[in-house]
Amino acid sequence: MIEELYAKYHTELVKWCLGMTQNQRTAEDITHEAFLRAIQNEMLLASLNDKQQRAWLYRTAKNAYIDRVRHASHEAAVNELPETQRFCEEFNALEWKELLASLPDMEGVIFSMRYLDGLSSNRIGEILSLPAGTVRFKLSMARKHLREALKK
Repeated sequence: MIEELYAKYHTELVKWCLGMTQNQRTAEDITHEAFLRAIQNEMLLASLNDKQQRAWLYRTAKNAYIDRVRHASHEAAVNELPETQRFCEEFNALEWKELLASLPDMEGVIFSMRYLDGLSSNRIGEILSLPAGTVRFKLSMARKHLREALKK
């Protein structure tokens, strides 16, 4: 059944995704993601008529695109380095260690792992047994607390 859907809607879905993404490779990736999800939900799709199956594929592709955009924007925000260059001249290493140690709830450790050791939020989460989203939240809070501390 999935093969039939693929033959019927693949080209059409890629073109539709290309309109959203403006990138051929991304459009193909999203289309493939939609068909992978179709494989996972084959029982559900078998119970739908042709129009419903087509609508399900389009909705799934749209959701895959939204997931991709959210993830990309979130990672971009997380990967922004704080403005430490200007402050590095004003603070020596000992002051930075004290400042990071003063951050609450492991924020200093997570901040150090991310920006000093260069680890990704996923890797930090694995090491600390935390979800990557929690790591990103703690990094956000650490940056906020550091900005407040540096203003004083």
